Amino acid sequence: MKVKTKIFGEIEIDEEKVICFENGIVGFPELKRFALVHDVEKADGGTVRWMQSLEEPAFAMPVLDPLVIMPDYNPQVEDELLKPIGGLDPDHVLVLVTLTVPSDIKKMSINLRAPILVHAQSRKACQIIVDDEKYSVKYPIYDILQTAKKAGE
Repeated sequence: MKVKTKIFGEIEIDEEKVICFENGIVGFPELKRFALVHDVEKADGGTVRWMQSLEEPAFAMPVLDPLVIMPDYNPQVEDELLKPIGGLDPDHVLVLVTLTVPSDIKKMSINLRAPILVHAQSRKACQIIVDDEKYSVKYPIYDILQTAKKAGE
């Protein structure tokens, strides 16, 4: 299917790649169908991807794997919260966190308190709220990314 987006223009999305959030996402409960899009023009090694709404062309959230930033990220989640996607199977669940990039890029952060869980086989997803003070809503990542970039050079 062809989808018009604000960021990527018109893109082709395979119907089998559509991710469904039964209850929408935090702040946007009406948005339920998304596609995970990679910006092929960015040379960041695929770290940042976009959760593109298929219902609202202007809505796309930058997301990334939290383990890239925090290798020991492992929030405890009640099984009940995972029922909408079919439970937690580590081999089939992709965990993503949202990325915020303000005008001052040095204040870039990720939200470790509201991860997105996507079941790879069913393509069902949910966003949950983690009740653990050790995970921040605005975890700063600029310095971490810069250090990783220098190490990779």
